[in-house]
Amino acid sequence: MPNCIKSKARFCERCGTLLVVKAVEDRERPCCPACGFVAYLDPKVAAGVIVTLDGGVVLLKRNIDPGFGKWVFPGGYVDAGEPTDVAAVRETREEVGLEVEIGELLGVLSYEGERVVLIVYTGRVVGGKLEGNFESQAVATFAPRDIPWRDLAFDTTREALQIWVAQYGEMYAKERLLC
Repeated sequence: MPNCIKSKARFCERCGTLLVVKAVEDRERPCCPACGFVAYLDPKVAAGVIVTLDGGVVLLKRNIDPGFGKWVFPGGYVDAGEPTDVAAVRETREEVGLEVEIGELLGVLSYEGERVVLIVYTGRVVGGKLEGNFESQAVATFAPRDIPWRDLAFDTTREALQIWVAQYGEMYAKERLLC
């Protein structure tokens, strides 16, 4: 579908007819030529949290696609009806075994043509043990200067970590020197 967000919507959810692309409200959208249904492609909302532990930012190396073998901070899709901060806490517990308390909203990241909107928080570890699950090949902590920038899974991961380093990296480095 040219100029449309990538979609797996191929057939009308009302009548089953093969969808075609037409201009609707000044955008190209999947539409049903039989019943007129317009498939508005809603975004997928994901939430994540950047936390530090033992001298570094907690990252996991993905064991699933997309981003297989690349590093990310804990995060994932928000379930329908689930608050984004609750999803970020849940994903952190599931992916890296840590219980976290949500801090500030770091950013809301999205890109033209991409369906995922990522909401990123800062957080503080309040319990648990750093350990991965089936979604991760490895879990590790990285000092801000050692973040594997070339091996990050997504543009949103890179942008969020850049924001975090700009806002908190220097403060974090000073705190580490005082310990």
